[in-house]
Amino acid sequence: MTRLERANNVADLRLMARRRLPRPIFDYIDGGADDEVTLRRNVDAFADYELIPDVLNDVSKIRTQTIVFGQPSRWPLMLSPTGLTRMFHGHAERAVARAAARHGLLYSLSTMGTTRLEDLAQAFAGPKVFQIYIFKDRGLTAEFVARCRDAGFHGLALTVDTPVAGNRERDRVSGLSLPPKLTLRSLLSFARHPSWSIPALTGSKFDLANVSHKVDALASGPMSLFDYIGGQFDRSVGWRDVEWLAREWNGPLAIKGVMTPEDARRAIGSGATGVMVSNHGGRQLDGAPAPIDQIAAVRNAVGDGPDVICDGGIRRGSDVVKALALGATACSIGRPYLYGLAAAGEPGVDRLLTLLREEFERTLTLAGINDIADLSRRHVRSRPTGRVYAP
Repeated sequence: MTRLERANNVADLRLMARRRLPRPIFDYIDGGADDEVTLRRNVDAFADYELIPDVLNDVSKIRTQTIVFGQPSRWPLMLSPTGLTRMFHGHAERAVARAAARHGLLYSLSTMGTTRLEDLAQAFAGPKVFQIYIFKDRGLTAEFVARCRDAGFHGLALTVDTPVAGNRERDRVSGLSLPPKLTLRSLLSFARHPSWSIPALTGSKFDLANVSHKVDALASGPMSLFDYIGGQFDRSVGWRDVEWLAREWNGPLAIKGVMTPEDARRAIGSGATGVMVSNHGGRQLDGAPAPIDQIAAVRNAVGDGPDVICDGGIRRGSDVVKALALGATACSIGRPYLYGLAAAGEPGVDRLLTLLREEFERTLTLAGINDIADLSRRHVRSRPTGRVYAP
């Protein structure tokens, strides 16, 4: 049995990633904002829900296929956009996308990715979404829309919860910069991880490949992540900008960062086809509720048609089952696949997706559910009160 085969869950892959990465780089994946209350709550909240199984159903075959962003998916999971992916492994976004394609899943590329969207589209034939911001330079946002259309992307996800960067204290303590560089504070940690440090610090130039041609803030040398975000994002973005983007794109569009039923309704009314219920993985507003706790209310608000994607806290396949029962169309993951990527590159992402899929199907089987379309709120209840959610 190989080292990777001994990884039995997300937690094992996280430990492998922690051993391989210098501390500042691991903390960038692993950390959250302020006291990291929301970061922890995102995961812990799933334990507050119990699954109510059916028995004596034929579960010899399980149907898991669904549609997300208008594209077929082998099961209700997508890979969230994550920035700076080359920091964790040299094969970066391409490795993640290739693993997603093998598993029949949708992959989302971040504006802050380290691979050009055109290059990813050429290398990845699977369903793909581009995560977009509305920049101070609206022309740059319009350019992204045109580039995504020309490259064959199937949808856009507009992130709306980053008017400023969250207070990610782990990154402040480590002095994390773009591109990564040695400092007195981080020297020892980098030196202890030569398998990461040598290729990362001596390889090709670190580049935010999709924006550097227009806003190459890194051209003059390393700068803090906080300074970069603060210099590029627009605090004045409003619902009219969503309406404008929906008209420009005229295709599947999800608003990422929605947390309330009222904002979910407003998003659909502004032209979006779905929402990603998300608090940015606990990296922005500390104290925000966990996405899983908002799914039922958001689904009630928007009705049956729009995509409602639970983004954050997924660590087990059973978490996906709970989210679907509460009304989610699908779930999305970020940290889990980055742990796999950092641990072992593309095979690590593949191992992670295999484990989650096995857990998902095993949970459905044990719960007596042979078709995800049959999942409903009668299959889940809140553990603290024992209250069954009304259909």
